[in-house]
Parts: sequence; C-alpha cells; structure tokens
Amino acid sequence: MTQKISKSEHRKMQNPIIQLFKYILLSLKILKIVAGGHGGTRIN
Repeated sequence: MTQKISKSEHRKMQNPIIQLFKYILLSLKILKIVAGGHGGTRIN
C-alpha cells in the first residue's frame, strides 16, 4: 500500500533546506515550552 506522491511533494521531501527549516522551527517550539517553565528552569 504505497501512496503516490506528486513530484512537488517529493521535491519538498528531498530538499535538505526545507528539512532544516522544519527542524529549526520544531526546536524553537520545544525551547519555548522549556523556557516557559515546564522543564526545571523555574526560579523560586
């Protein structure tokens, strides 16, 4: 059951710049959550 993907979708998946950009965005979201006080950074 392989899903047919279009050429543009395939190009997006193969593009390392887009992959890097997605990774950076994800990292920023995680950092925001951690900095927001969810991970041991609370100051009493």
